[in-house]
Amino acid sequence: MKYCMECGTKLEERFLKNEGMVPYCKTCEAYRFPVFSTAVSMEVLSPGRDKILLIKQYGKDRYILVAGYVNKGENAEDTVVREVKEELGLTVTDLHFEKSEYFAPSNTLMLNFSCVVDSESLSHISEEEIDSCRWFTLEEAAENIAEGSLAGIFLTRFISKQKSV
Repeated sequence: MKYCMECGTKLEERFLKNEGMVPYCKTCEAYRFPVFSTAVSMEVLSPGRDKILLIKQYGKDRYILVAGYVNKGENAEDTVVREVKEELGLTVTDLHFEKSEYFAPSNTLMLNFSCVVDSESLSHISEEEIDSCRWFTLEEAAENIAEGSLAGIFLTRFISKQKSV
């Protein structure tokens, strides 16, 4: 962040006790902490926890995890439940936080969850949000996830954790 989001003045770095160097606006006389979006991504598991649902979106021919932005006033867990219902028409019956990563290309803090849904039915998929989707075994999911993607990093970590349990 180079400029104040309130007045547009160029920010300077100033020391703030317990925070370190933080952007500061001389005009507003205020510290300006970085602003970024927050989103969730999910390893959506079948009721038997033996399959993962991967999706294709935005006209791209690559599988990714289900994901969505956290709305103002909404917590991350509620976002997981809402996104799964909106995009897949499925109900989350169990969810667990897995890991977070900052994703620079979209200036987004990604919060990764695993969640179990109530059904493997794909009859209520939102065609406005998802181009296609498919259930995969854990091994198949690892082979089909978009290579080099943050979704791939999250999925690989999740599968590795499952194998060590």
